[in-house]
Amino acid sequence: MGERYNRYGRRLLFRVDDVAVCSVPLQWTDLAAPDPEIVLGKQRALFRVADLLELAQLVDQMRERRSPRKAGDV
Repeated sequence: MGERYNRYGRRLLFRVDDVAVCSVPLQWTDLAAPDPEIVLGKQRALFRVADLLELAQLVDQMRERRSPRKAGDV
């Protein structure tokens, strides 16, 4: 039906019925370009490297919040 852009990126608009319109991210559709990492891995990988790095960073941040550092800790 159409598309729009917001702070999260490009979204596609679909008419659900005579009244409702649904908006979905482009990545959820087959219109998005295939991710090169997934193509090269022949779709065998469960996670992308970028996603695992982001997860590791999140875990580190959560760890830092749970255990306050003592004076002299490095």
